[in-house]
Amino acid sequence: MSTFEIRTIAVLGAGTMGHGIAHVAAAAGYETRLFDVAAAGVENGLQKIKANFAKGVEKGKVSAEARDAALSRLTGSMDLAAATSGADLVIEAVPEKLALKVQVLGESARHAGEHAILASNTSSLALTEIAAALPRPARVIGMHFFNPVHLMKLLEVVKAYQTSEETLAAVRAVGEKLGKEVIVVRDAPGFASSRLGIALGMEAIRMLEEGVASAAEIDKAMELGYGHPMGPLKLTDLVGLDVRMAIGEYLYAELGGSQFRPPQLLKQMVRAGKLGRKSGEGFYTY
Repeated sequence: MSTFEIRTIAVLGAGTMGHGIAHVAAAAGYETRLFDVAAAGVENGLQKIKANFAKGVEKGKVSAEARDAALSRLTGSMDLAAATSGADLVIEAVPEKLALKVQVLGESARHAGEHAILASNTSSLALTEIAAALPRPARVIGMHFFNPVHLMKLLEVVKAYQTSEETLAAVRAVGEKLGKEVIVVRDAPGFASSRLGIALGMEAIRMLEEGVASAAEIDKAMELGYGHPMGPLKLTDLVGLDVRMAIGEYLYAELGGSQFRPPQLLKQMVRAGKLGRKSGEGFYTY
């Protein structure tokens, strides 16, 4: 099958990552459909996209004309069939549950057509396993974006064992059109970014647990000493303590190595409902 042009992108899940992906897709000129199972989810996602565009216009980063053109290419939907029908690229951004990702991508494959590429925004789950459960596994790939999507420059493209070179080339081209710096990694637990990030994050939590330094001091060590834009504990609050704990448990099960094992402090905080920004409290209070 020859390389085709991607014109329409369907994004499944209107949460933090999903609405960010839809934002950059619409801004890059793609007809973009944002799907969520809940009406409130769709509306909230669209409102956040509009708010982020408004900030961009206010700061002079984007023109009002470009904003209006992007928003004209963006639609929201609670109907998966309508959202994915005829789509050239489907990107799922649903919760990190393998069965759920396979389910929504499998349903999408029936509506999007044989030419469509099915992409997962998973930060750690095995793309090869996802592809094996879907029709046309050569058209399955990982597109791991970073939060906030409209500001972060990196796109980690993950090549499953089954992914064709044509699929990889098409997705790399999309990533570049979205204005991202694209890195390509093979499907391995944690890929490149999560494997390194989780090791650093878990060690920072262990240091806090041991009383080596305060959360603010640990974060400043990485921000000012190593040039990280955000310290590992602030980042954990942003991503969600429950999300990072789940990734750590997955990497520990897959790879072994105590560096990935979630510390007791993290487990206790998750049990207490201190999940970071989304709950109002984590290693910091919001």
